[in-house]
Amino acid sequence: MDVISAVKSTGTTTNTAEESASKKAVDTQDRFLKLLVAQMQNQDPMNPMDNAQVTSQMAQIQTVSGVSTLDNSIKSLANQFTQMQALQSVSLVGREVSVEGNRLQQTNGVGEGSYALSSPADAVKLEVLSPAGAVVDTVQLGAQGTGRHNFKWASDKYADDAGLKFRITATKGTAAVSSTLYAQDKVLAVNTSGTSLKLQLQNAGLVDYASIKTFD
Repeated sequence: MDVISAVKSTGTTTNTAEESASKKAVDTQDRFLKLLVAQMQNQDPMNPMDNAQVTSQMAQIQTVSGVSTLDNSIKSLANQFTQMQALQSVSLVGREVSVEGNRLQQTNGVGEGSYALSSPADAVKLEVLSPAGAVVDTVQLGAQGTGRHNFKWASDKYADDAGLKFRITATKGTAAVSSTLYAQDKVLAVNTSGTSLKLQLQNAGLVDYASIKTFD
């Protein structure tokens, strides 16, 4: 489904839901008024309904109607936001992004990836792995600070679609420093068919928009 069609489909579905909810609210009010009129017509003249009781019942139906209206407004705003996000995300097609993962992005003999350290490290080691997990190369990256770091590795001995991966080992003295790995990827398409915006990536497949860490 293309983005424009998806947006139109989402809008149509939401409008139908809003119309249904609005009709239910009107029906509820009509039933209440009919019951109230019938109750007043058949009340005991010697023991009529208390004004406070009538006022209380009317306040309750107004509260129900107000909640229904508020709910419809929130749904409408959410739908508008989804449509706006979908239209804006079209410009992301073809862009390079990074997501959590350890796949080495290889282009024209150069492998790229990145990682984030939870704290400073005295020594950081990069290991390039084959698809089966065997170490094919080891590079000492030296001391690195807290945060995100990028690296490049000469992969000219391997085809760009070799499926190489990488591993980072970081230490501070004798203590291990935790790291998060990020893989480079490319946006191929935008998917709006579900309840949340998703991006179709070249290597990682379909991922939530929120899982994208950076846009390059």
